[in-house]
Amino acid sequence: MKRLFASAAILASLASGLALSAVAQAPAKPAVPATAGPAKIAVIAFQVAVAKTNEGQRDFSGLQKKFEPKQQQLKALNDEVQNLKKQLQTQSATLSDADRAAKTKAIDDKEKQLQSSLQDARSDMQGQMQDLYNSLASKVYDVMEGYAKQHGYTLVLDIAQQQTPVLYAAESTNITQAVIEAYNVKSPVPPPPAGTPAAPTPKSPSGN
Repeated sequence: MKRLFASAAILASLASGLALSAVAQAPAKPAVPATAGPAKIAVIAFQVAVAKTNEGQRDFSGLQKKFEPKQQQLKALNDEVQNLKKQLQTQSATLSDADRAAKTKAIDDKEKQLQSSLQDARSDMQGQMQDLYNSLASKVYDVMEGYAKQHGYTLVLDIAQQQTPVLYAAESTNITQAVIEAYNVKSPVPPPPAGTPAAPTPKSPSGN
């Protein structure tokens, strides 16, 4: 069954609600059927696996480059605000009250424009990154599920999540790199050229 990827607030709400519902209503059941053998557990840094696939590196680097012009615009606007503040500080003693008030208002207007542009850019980038992550994560999950079944794992824990109750795991149980390699075999996307800067690892929609 495919994993569903929800927003942080929805995911937290659903997780909390389902947990309480399960405790209150569901009859006690063994974790595994009585006839099953011993559990075989693996761990994975799932969002790292998504980002480090060839496809993830290509797509997240592409998204970062897409927003570089906007980042330059925001930097230029921020520099303008800082210069106006320095001018006001330097000239304040010689300005009339009316001029000082006009310059102060101009700075306030520029700062509001900067904050609004920053928020819009951040929201736009986060939305596109989440869409990209969700799409790719669904495909990586399918590969991880197949890998786990093929190697007899009965439970896979995501150690990239802060709420995962994993205090220690032997390196031999970590299937992150194996899943990355398995995904790359199935994907037609080649590895990035040598020397390409690594794209930032995206946060999953759960916010971790």
